[in-house]
Amino acid sequence: MLNLTAFTQDKLQSLLNTRNGETKLGQRVVLPEVNLALDSNLNHAKASGVRFVILGIGEDIGPRANLGRGGATDAFDSAMAQFLNLQSNRFLSGNECLVLGQIKTEDLALPENSETAQLRNHVDQLDERVIQVLSAVFSAGLEPIVIGGGHNNAYGLLMAAKATFKHPIAAVNLDPHSDFRPKEGRHSGNGFSYAASSGALGYYHVLGLHELKNSETTLQQLETFGGNWHSLQQIWVRRELSLEDALQQISKQLNNTQLPVAVELDLDAITNMPSSASTAAGVPLLDALHYVSYIAKHCPSIYLHLAEAAPSCHVAGAAAGHRETGQSISELIYSYINGRINAL
Repeated sequence: MLNLTAFTQDKLQSLLNTRNGETKLGQRVVLPEVNLALDSNLNHAKASGVRFVILGIGEDIGPRANLGRGGATDAFDSAMAQFLNLQSNRFLSGNECLVLGQIKTEDLALPENSETAQLRNHVDQLDERVIQVLSAVFSAGLEPIVIGGGHNNAYGLLMAAKATFKHPIAAVNLDPHSDFRPKEGRHSGNGFSYAASSGALGYYHVLGLHELKNSETTLQQLETFGGNWHSLQQIWVRRELSLEDALQQISKQLNNTQLPVAVELDLDAITNMPSSASTAAGVPLLDALHYVSYIAKHCPSIYLHLAEAAPSCHVAGAAAGHRETGQSISELIYSYINGRINAL
């Protein structure tokens, strides 16, 4: 499959821990046929009852092109090691999901001392692959759950969705950063500003925006576009409104647009999550789970994007990082799927 490394049976078996008398999600999920084209795999999966496509993007060129640190390369494997070993039961069978694999990025990787301009050029090339693969997923009538890489990949997701749905997309993003930086070359900090200028982003709300982690220029650009936000300080510090009230306002605004809804989450919004820009003062994981569940249930959501997790950046080492990010992302995946299955 072009620009895609398929998730194989061998890969599954290397991650799966079976137990007598139990059935794991990994024993029920659908895997792609490596000899079939992407479109054929997606159409076959749709015909067999699959609704969700789980897909990885293992890269850190986007965060590094944004003058940040690397490490956002292996969140997908961490997540699958945990998610596929959860129980298949009355709450989730697993046969609703196609674990597709990862978009190929190995040839785009660059050394640590690479020039910023070169990194941004490679992000441009990655955008093309994301658009190509995700356009196929959307066209097959399936909902992608995209894991890993920088938040730069929001641009490709939004562009692919706009091309398929023939409408701009309304997006909500749990993130201390708006990622609405100037269009100075592609990187993880300007996926939404590029999508806005390309006509792919029709409405944008940032939940948990940190009042001192966004430049005045970025805030002005976001205001000029018509973007909205609830800040981290409003909800979790000053307690000027509750998270529930904020989510009700956001879902009403999203639904009023009558546009398809993108659910975005930067893992660095979550307290002490190993990520490209981890934070000590962040959102509790349970609140992030509620955010995903609420929007998935109350809005016409078309995808979930979980960006920036960097297991190797955990303060206790890579092994601890893989466990924490894997468990956290698995819970976020289930929150989205459960919300969509029970959508109002």
